[in-house]
Amino acid sequence: MAEFESILKSEEMDFFCDAILSLKDREECYRFFEDICTINEIKSIVQRLEVARMLKMKQTYTDIASNTGASTATISRVNRCLNYGKDGYNIVLKKLIDK
Repeated sequence: MAEFESILKSEEMDFFCDAILSLKDREECYRFFEDICTINEIKSIVQRLEVARMLKMKQTYTDIASNTGASTATISRVNRCLNYGKDGYNIVLKKLIDK
């Protein structure tokens, strides 16, 4: 299998990824993300991951929208990423489910 080449690839993105990978626990994650993101940015990311989790659990768009507050456009975008994206959601969800 060929190594994945992201369209985001840059020295700055590598530094950002290394920063995230350097975090040792939830407290450090909370501290880092509260400093680097706005509350709304964090909530959007958290919402998308929850939408992905619910889609993997075969929940309906209606249930997902009701439980998360996500728009059908957001749910559709996440679903498209799950099925045709770069496998980022699937990699994370598999690790969390297998945990």
